[in-house]
Amino acid sequence: MEINKRQKKLLEKEAVAVGTVNKDGSPNVIAIAYARVVSVDKVVITDNFMKVTNRNVQRDPRICLCVWDKDWKEGYKFAGKAEYKTSGKWAEYVKGMKENKGFAAKGAIVVKVEEISSLG
Repeated sequence: MEINKRQKKLLEKEAVAVGTVNKDGSPNVIAIAYARVVSVDKVVITDNFMKVTNRNVQRDPRICLCVWDKDWKEGYKFAGKAEYKTSGKWAEYVKGMKENKGFAAKGAIVVKVEEISSLG
């Protein structure tokens, strides 16, 4: 699946809901302020304050990102698999993001998008 220009703009501009799977199979959802599309099928998000999401991704890579425009007329769901990185290229990438200046940037969640659905 390829992330198009409009989807990229929404992911990088709007708040994004991030859903993961808890150990007992129940859902976990958080909101993040910043996501970066780094290729046609990859999104990177930063772990600054996560407590559950980061552990969930390390145990079960299934993840879902959802984003909408401010008018709620256009939205997308991005489902895929995630990897949690505390060192290497992606960890350094999130540490270098201007939006993370002054924050911990404890790790990077790299999402390989496998499915995109319209929510509008």
